[in-house]
Amino acid sequence: MNSPSVMIRAADPGDLDGIADVHRRARATYYEGHLPEEEYNGPDELRRCREGTERAIGSADRKVLCVLREDRVVAFAVLGFRTGEEKLFQFHVDPELWRAGLGSALHRACVTAWQDAAVTAARLEVFGPNRRAQAFYARQGWVEDGHVDDHVAMSLTVAGR
Repeated sequence: MNSPSVMIRAADPGDLDGIADVHRRARATYYEGHLPEEEYNGPDELRRCREGTERAIGSADRKVLCVLREDRVVAFAVLGFRTGEEKLFQFHVDPELWRAGLGSALHRACVTAWQDAAVTAARLEVFGPNRRAQAFYARQGWVEDGHVDDHVAMSLTVAGR
């Protein structure tokens, strides 16, 4: 992550195509073989995801961060900011760039955003069979605290600065 051509910033509507592409390709890596393709890669699902991200970009209680590498979106996160215990709604890295430090850098930016907003705890749900993501979150300090349908619920204590 030492490349000067990598930047993390708040997303804007011009980033939606790149975000949608990362979202589609990342989800295919963990849903393939577990769900029918139409449920994670069909036109209705892709439209729903894009519209949800677009609403989040313009929302007062959500923040969308994106990682750009050479002006291309390569990772993004959607964070909540409305209750005492916030939620990490989406967190995806371009599968071609896994293990390059982008996810860890993006996660640090998420924690910093929560710290700036005086958030003390966050939650997320990760698809149960997605062991790779669960291991990533555990390395970042998230702790498994239950199950919701076919997802593992995890929580993070957000320490102050």
